[in-house]
Amino acid sequence: MNFFKKLFNIPVTEDKEIQKQEVDLSLDDLFVHNFVEKGGKFLYCLKESEVIDNLKNILKENNWKQLTLLDNELASFFNKEDVTIYKNFNSEIPVFLNCEHLIADNGDILFSSRQLKSTKLSEMPQNFIVYATTSQLVKDMGQGLTGIKIHHKGNLPTNISAVKNYKINKSDDNFLNYGNSNSKNLYLLLLEDL
Repeated sequence: MNFFKKLFNIPVTEDKEIQKQEVDLSLDDLFVHNFVEKGGKFLYCLKESEVIDNLKNILKENNWKQLTLLDNELASFFNKEDVTIYKNFNSEIPVFLNCEHLIADNGDILFSSRQLKSTKLSEMPQNFIVYATTSQLVKDMGQGLTGIKIHHKGNLPTNISAVKNYKINKSDDNFLNYGNSNSKNLYLLLLEDL
């Protein structure tokens, strides 16, 4: 098209040219852009004390007095007085968990049976708080699955799935997701570890 415009001396507006240019974002910027675009709530933390402060603020903001916690390592972020911790899923109680990877090219969060146990993502509570580190960022789903294969060599997890929508009851027109409602009200606490 530009060839014909140049050939016939038709002026090209710079605005259209600027809009056509691709912008290369770093993995973390790309992930954050896609994650927020889908409605996710993102909190960046430089140190663990910021994770603890942000977690307390999330609990206070939503008036949550209870959390489901499956990973004992995450218990270090809580005081016993702040919240009542449950070990089993209840659809009414928000869940605090970690993840396998953060997928930059589409803003998805990848989970496996290491986090979800045998529960399907669609059966999980609507409210999620996810703890992740910047070293868990990968470019695409292929790298995420390869990362799982390398990280869990010899004992591959099952039940691999991803949260794709961060707005509750958002309809998904993708026929591959038919019957798999995995929209979640999701907060992401991302800790810088690189």
